[in-house]
Amino acid sequence: MRIRPALGVLTLSAAVLVAPSPAVAGGSTPALGPTATGYGGAVSTVDPTATAVGLDVLRRGGNAVDAAVAAAATLGVTEPFSAGIGGGGFFVYYDARKRSVQTIDGRESGPATMKETHFIDPADGLPYEFAEARVSGLSVGTPGTLATWESATRKWGTRSLAALLQPAAKVADRGFPVDATFRQQIADNAAAFGQFDSTKALYLPGGQPPAVGSTQRNPDLADTYRLIARRGTDVLYRGAVARDIVRTVQNPPVSSTPVGTWAYPIRPGTLTLSDLARYDLRHPAPTRSQFRDLTVYGMNTPSSGGIAVSEALNILETAGLSKSDVTKALHYYLEASALSFADRNRYVGAYTPQPVVKKLLSDGWAKQRACQINPARALTKPVPPGNLNDSGCTPATVGGPTEQGQSTTNLTVADRWGNIVEYTFTIEQTGGNAMVVPGRGFLLNNELTDFNFTNTQAPAADPNLPGPGKRPRSSMSPTIVLKDGKPFLALGSPGGATIITTVLQILLNRVVLGQSLPEAMAAPRASQRNTAGIQAEPAFRTTYGPSLTARGHTFAADVPELGAATAIEFTRNGGFIASAEPARRGSGAAGVVHPSR
Repeated sequence: MRIRPALGVLTLSAAVLVAPSPAVAGGSTPALGPTATGYGGAVSTVDPTATAVGLDVLRRGGNAVDAAVAAAATLGVTEPFSAGIGGGGFFVYYDARKRSVQTIDGRESGPATMKETHFIDPADGLPYEFAEARVSGLSVGTPGTLATWESATRKWGTRSLAALLQPAAKVADRGFPVDATFRQQIADNAAAFGQFDSTKALYLPGGQPPAVGSTQRNPDLADTYRLIARRGTDVLYRGAVARDIVRTVQNPPVSSTPVGTWAYPIRPGTLTLSDLARYDLRHPAPTRSQFRDLTVYGMNTPSSGGIAVSEALNILETAGLSKSDVTKALHYYLEASALSFADRNRYVGAYTPQPVVKKLLSDGWAKQRACQINPARALTKPVPPGNLNDSGCTPATVGGPTEQGQSTTNLTVADRWGNIVEYTFTIEQTGGNAMVVPGRGFLLNNELTDFNFTNTQAPAADPNLPGPGKRPRSSMSPTIVLKDGKPFLALGSPGGATIITTVLQILLNRVVLGQSLPEAMAAPRASQRNTAGIQAEPAFRTTYGPSLTARGHTFAADVPELGAATAIEFTRNGGFIASAEPARRGSGAAGVVHPSR
């Protein structure tokens, strides 16, 4: 879909419909916990301010799309190192009236001049180190987030994008309190942020991360949002903001007085105004699969999330799992994850033919892969991918690594009419490519580093090598689940490649192990992405490690946390259970419009 300009100047009536309360707009934030139950609509995000903005839109008559876009714009202010208008994402929408699931692919695209050798140093013929590629203009793809918001509001919303940007602009102007997570994310990026005048001015005042409890303001971003509200989205794709993005990519704003040192040259990129002007959204059909009595919808290519989650669920369904044997369930979860990742790495990219996607989602393929699992002993990792031309258990002969990116954010919204939005969006690494567009207040993405730098599947073709205008493969897995044709559960998570396993494990916990949604969200996590050692949170390893090790599983070094999911479950009589993380990433925030009828 070609981008169209947003509606023009915000009218007074539109402002009244979405204007947040003073607390939401910038002062204190309403108390919101990780779980809320009730009626009238629900919102779950990683941030209390964004959740409060979304709830305010619902209370004033907006629908799920309106609330999701307003909350997402607010996350661009309060979670700027994970998402914003400098990035992209995948928007999955359930239309209650039509009883259908539709999607928007707002993934970033590479420059028209991009070649397979984009991340190869011409000086020595070797791939760049990840940090060198990330903190550069080379890593920046054309952002799709703003186009996604504009398209969603036009297709399914009841408010203009101009109106829905206003609450976030007010938060950016008035500021919000810095918490420990926000400060730590800056501290972790201090060396990269310190190389650019525009970034260090915003996030390293006095050369240091802002103190916890201080007020973080971003008037440049507030002005950018208001400029978009007045002039439409074309300002970012063809106008003044587009010119500033291209200038930043082609001539990085490197400081003459950096904070800290950086080990690599900061290379310019090749993104042009033509690349931004030619950006098109896609609206692919969602992936669809059955798991027990549930219909599971996810995101199609260039995301691998819908394919990998559904393939793993199909494999799990062959095992006859139950809550009475947790060790067996987790053993099969880890094995199914490894098998689906092997197939994902080998076959899934932006241009994967839909007949291949259909086969990967089929029950027949799941049986072909599941027959390799030994109920008593873990497979040796990495496992090879399956052979699409084979009908038995004999695997192919090649495998490949998985990407490790960790940043992204996710939100889940439902309204009183039964519409649902599951939306995962990102700027890739925490802090993106570390460059704030001067005068505009937002970080650029490093999404192009989601391409494989070299062929990981040799001698076979690698589906995720760079190419002109190509979109890199993603692990984002926004998921909507129906039961008997009615909404049952919507969920998603950040976490790079671990997004797939986080979503899969929450579904396992809720559907197979019979945990409540809050329990399924809080339970300790592990991620097996076809690597020799399982990545796990400490509580998972200490609780389940002995029984799984006895079956041949091995563990890598512990990680503090995996994912930061949001979810909503739909109960009888139009009720909601909204759930966010109780602890991960500083805890999330869930709320409902009416706690009781």
